[in-house]
Amino acid sequence: MAKLLQVVARPHELRERVSQWRRKGERIAFVPTMGNLHAGHGSLVSRASELADHIIVSIFVNPLQFGPNEDFAAYPRTPGEDRQLLESLNVEVLFAPEVHDIYPRGQETTARVHVPGLEDILCGAFRPGHFMGVATVVTKLLNLVQPDVALFGEKDFQQLMIIRRATIDLCMPIEIVGVPTAREKDGLAMSSRNRYLLPEQRAVAPQIFAALERARVALESGSTDYSGLEQVGTESLQKAGFRPDYFSIRDANTLQMPNGESNDLVIVTAARIGRARLIDNVRAKRK
Repeated sequence: MAKLLQVVARPHELRERVSQWRRKGERIAFVPTMGNLHAGHGSLVSRASELADHIIVSIFVNPLQFGPNEDFAAYPRTPGEDRQLLESLNVEVLFAPEVHDIYPRGQETTARVHVPGLEDILCGAFRPGHFMGVATVVTKLLNLVQPDVALFGEKDFQQLMIIRRATIDLCMPIEIVGVPTAREKDGLAMSSRNRYLLPEQRAVAPQIFAALERARVALESGSTDYSGLEQVGTESLQKAGFRPDYFSIRDANTLQMPNGESNDLVIVTAARIGRARLIDNVRAKRK
């Protein structure tokens, strides 16, 4: 039977609904988003439905994770379309708080969550303070919802690792589940920022996945020339018209540079084209 989507804005209303489910001993899954939902978010919800009795999705564009010259004001917001998608996916509760609900005393004085060793590398080096903002808001949302399980896309591999680390280090009894990246037919990772792409930029955007795949094949074929593969990947993106922030091979368990013991690798990249900054990654297993 189809479930009616309830839109909840205030934290106390959310807690009231959650407590009703808790008293019945029912499992709760949580999918935090910034809205502008697409099929990638749909895959998170679909996985959530396999893991719990009830699903809560949040939509909150978090100002704390945007830098001074980033796209907070312009970030695509599509509330009507988002609600229709969630209704079609049988989501029961949409938690859509306002900024003052999440930061009641303002952003400048709020307690902040830092994850040393992970937040300042890769994307963190190019977006100072971004992952502090992510870790802080996710911690707040997890404490408000108190789910049994929370689901995040693997497209932002660094973000997923940071959230897992914060959840463990802050002793939150919540399982963090990563869901594989949803892709368009040509390999481009689904992203809200794909809307920024002009037609000619969209046409070359799949070159990101192609470059990652070439590096994966080389690694799984036995190459250990990490710096050489990184240089080839960077140059291929530049030739396609991108401005890469990085193209890097890392240990998938630590996000540090690989060593002789690293058999589980991840190739991660962030590249700009036009207004869009696109991120992606693929895993590589060494034999």
